[in-house]
Amino acid sequence: MIPAEVLDHSLPWAESDHLALGETAQRIELLDGGLLIGPSPSVRHQVIVGGLVAALEPGCAAANRTLLPVINLRLNATRILNPDLVVTAKLDLTADCVPADAVLLVGEVSAPPAATIDRVLKPHLYAAAGIGWYLLVEQESLTVKLHQLHGAHYVERSTARAGEVLELTEPVKATIRPEELLPRRVSVGWPRVGP
Repeated sequence: MIPAEVLDHSLPWAESDHLALGETAQRIELLDGGLLIGPSPSVRHQVIVGGLVAALEPGCAAANRTLLPVINLRLNATRILNPDLVVTAKLDLTADCVPADAVLLVGEVSAPPAATIDRVLKPHLYAAAGIGWYLLVEQESLTVKLHQLHGAHYVERSTARAGEVLELTEPVKATIRPEELLPRRVSVGWPRVGP
């Protein structure tokens, strides 16, 4: 359910209005005075994000970088997105948002219904903000794609599917095996409790 504050608010939305929403059940992002409202992430989505965090964290620690899942990322004064993860070079623990100029890599896990946003719109916005690397995981196929900023847009540098390995050397060292982003045994339902 969309919060009443969203339905009752007139356009345009300012950064302060957006941040005043606080935590919501939906993913609500600020884009040029309007809002992008997406559904809450699925369990599969969140498990894949956890797998990415596990794969990237050792390299981040070794390079003195910070890995943050689902954070307010300020691209500019009118754009705040909530990527699935970011790798930062510096961190201000008092800030409401991580500024784009502190982000080395941004990652998204893409699945319907937001696939077009993750494959087209967000890479365009991240590139315009000057973020050097974009990591995209296609949730359905578990394909991982690493893109590097080249001029004003991203260029695909490597791709890995299940059974293959994606090796990152920049901005941190990491090895991502797509099939390991999901546990080998995934329950199809909740465990039964009681006799």
